[in-house]
Amino acid sequence: MDLIDLYLQEDLGQGDVTSQALVDDREGRAVIAAGQDGVLAGVEEAVEVFRRVGCSCQVLANDGDKVTGGQKVLEIDGPLKGMLAGERLALNFLMRMSGIATLTRAVVDSCRKANPNVVIAATRKTTPGFRRYEKKAVRIGGGDPHRFGLDDAFLIKDNHLTVVGSVFKAVRRAQSFSFGKKVEIEVEDLDSAKEASRAGADIIMLDNMTPAQAKECYLAIKGIDQRITVEVSGGITPKNAKAYAHYADVISMGALTHSAPAMHLSMHILQ
Repeated sequence: MDLIDLYLQEDLGQGDVTSQALVDDREGRAVIAAGQDGVLAGVEEAVEVFRRVGCSCQVLANDGDKVTGGQKVLEIDGPLKGMLAGERLALNFLMRMSGIATLTRAVVDSCRKANPNVVIAATRKTTPGFRRYEKKAVRIGGGDPHRFGLDDAFLIKDNHLTVVGSVFKAVRRAQSFSFGKKVEIEVEDLDSAKEASRAGADIIMLDNMTPAQAKECYLAIKGIDQRITVEVSGGITPKNAKAYAHYADVISMGALTHSAPAMHLSMHILQ
């Protein structure tokens, strides 16, 4: 059973008793429309949900499109019971993913006014069981998904450093463990940033710094090795991200996934 089947089973249980009681076996047509302006995402998933309940769809707007309130984005044909069975899950995909894509696009557009090359990235602060879709929505909005899981790359954090004892030792241990994965390390001050640079880290994350502190560390790191990617994270929000953009290669923020408001969309059966 894949995730969409699992989500359908969660919602349907033993069956949609309301539709079983009130709806006959007729076929019909419905439309899904945006209730506000935003960046659309989750179309592929919504189409697949309706397919699995016996319906077909005509796509009227695609993932990544900017849509306006009232705009129709999907037309559904098939059994009315199927439409009603798939409605909530399809809308959950569209509303959640479009909200993330919309917020991501806004942050990307804002930050790239200060630095056209900065990358806006997500984190692993995602909804359990829904990470692949939330990360996809970030990409649709113009951002980078960052790591999908702990096996993607090394990311040495404060608790790892507590165990190992030093920045230099942690970087070198990771490098010796696998040559094929990049080594990223989180630092909280200028001295640690310099130590990580000299140890040969591929990516240095500046954690919970002010814009002024991040600038100082960025210049120091690039002064040691221009090839090191500098990421800023921790305490970054859509409102303050632009202040960090000029002195960062990557800005990562959990807010893209854990705090994005859902975009309003709704389904209407046509008589």
